[in-house]
Amino acid sequence: MPVFEVHGGTPLAGSIRPTGNKNAALPCLAATLLTPEPVTLENVPRIRDVETLLEILVSLGAEVEWTGADVVTVTAAAVTAGRPDPALAERIRASILLAGPLLARFGMVTLPPPGGDVIGRRRLDTHFLAFQGMGAEIALTGSDFQIRAKGLQGSDIFLDEPSVTATENAVMAAVRAKGRTRLRNAAAEPHVQDLCRLLVAMGARIHGVGTHTLDIEGVDELGGATYRIGADHIETGSFIGLGAVTESEIRIQDAPLEHLDSTLLGFRRLGVECSVDEGDLVVHGDRDREIRADAFGHVPKVDDGPWPAFPADLTSIALVTATRSRGTVLIHEKMFESRMFFTDKLVGMGAQIILCDPHRAVVVGPAELRGASLESPDIRAGMALLLAALAARGRSVIHNIRQIERGYERIDERLRGLGARIERHELESEVGEEEGR
Repeated sequence: MPVFEVHGGTPLAGSIRPTGNKNAALPCLAATLLTPEPVTLENVPRIRDVETLLEILVSLGAEVEWTGADVVTVTAAAVTAGRPDPALAERIRASILLAGPLLARFGMVTLPPPGGDVIGRRRLDTHFLAFQGMGAEIALTGSDFQIRAKGLQGSDIFLDEPSVTATENAVMAAVRAKGRTRLRNAAAEPHVQDLCRLLVAMGARIHGVGTHTLDIEGVDELGGATYRIGADHIETGSFIGLGAVTESEIRIQDAPLEHLDSTLLGFRRLGVECSVDEGDLVVHGDRDREIRADAFGHVPKVDDGPWPAFPADLTSIALVTATRSRGTVLIHEKMFESRMFFTDKLVGMGAQIILCDPHRAVVVGPAELRGASLESPDIRAGMALLLAALAARGRSVIHNIRQIERGYERIDERLRGLGARIERHELESEVGEEEGR
């Protein structure tokens, strides 16, 4: 198994460009199943989750061709309503996104349970309620779930939570349903917007994109399209944290500025200043960083919420950033009850953190971090630990880096371009070094 060896404590400099939005690429790839015609997606990140979903599409009969470094064409003409390979499906959470398009096109779908990050309970009920609202019947057979519908019917559906993947599944089903579907309490994240715009390019009729109410007029068929996926705002937020913890000035090229309001507000609360220069975002991490107290000296907090609030996927990055800023702050992760458990690794590196409960942590900074042996528990916490290692003095070794690579393309190469001292090794060589000491 590969590991990252990191020698931290070195300021970085230079420019880095975010890849395409991972969380947009996955539902857009799933949407290619809605039509037998070719769909070409541009700015697709070459990451493990994307490669796994493409493997699943191929296993269902789709033709997949990379026609450029970040351009992929999927033709699903030969796809049938088969059952995806369970071993592939359990690798990624995004396998659940096959339900909507397969149900819409074939009237039935059988799926094994999805995999993905172990960051707490991740409900499927909202998906099922949306499908049932359009007339589908759902049965659980062993560990599989089977969804059938003689013909999906448009309906007024209120989602019991603004789940991103449930919204995406509901939209992909509704675009082929008979009549109008109104989807209320829908998620509105940038990746949901990307999916909706791809579907419109394919011939769907969707109104209210970017809001929490989507009106969808069903159509009889969808066609092929070419669509460019937007830059990843979560990766951009990770690079803001990178500049802050390493006390570096970093230029983020072609940042998705229209999607960064809540992100910049959250990092500004941690004392991180950024500026915009000709479409790029410049992180001034080399300046003094002080956590901004609330009025009357109250301890401030950074908390996540449904879009357009601060993204849940950036709470791990915000927490590490707080360890390097002066002051006290409460980090409140409301969505997943296991996402904060990586904080014990940071405490072992010298951070001052009180984990109040599974959702809240109080961070007192700044801390002088030291290198350590670490293990990535999930994509975002793994990236947060990598940032901590780059900020720490001394050597760190990060295990289970495939979790990081599921969401960040060639991250070691790109960080080396900024001057980071990071190398990717196979575990066997690392074991040999340890035994030789």
